[in-house]
Amino acid sequence: MPKRVLTGRVTSDKMDKTITVLVERRVMHPLYKKFIRRSKNYAAHDDANLCKEGDVVQIEECRPISKRKTWVVVQRNGDAVAVPGFLAEEAASASAEA
Repeated sequence: MPKRVLTGRVTSDKMDKTITVLVERRVMHPLYKKFIRRSKNYAAHDDANLCKEGDVVQIEECRPISKRKTWVVVQRNGDAVAVPGFLAEEAASASAEA
């Protein structure tokens, strides 16, 4: 099953190895048929602490890292970010099994 990938803006980088990403989406109102912006914050794993506030990042779904963190940073401002070691091992083992 493919993993979800979301694009958003970093709103906080104060935590160690964790960033907060604001993801906005547009949905149509069921009655008025006008587009509304809906937003949600996600906690994402940033192993190298590369991401700064205001960066545009892509985050990918992964196994739970902590209570709130189930996302990992894949791209930062269009540049690929190295996936942390424990997640890279999972991806390698999953591709070897397939």
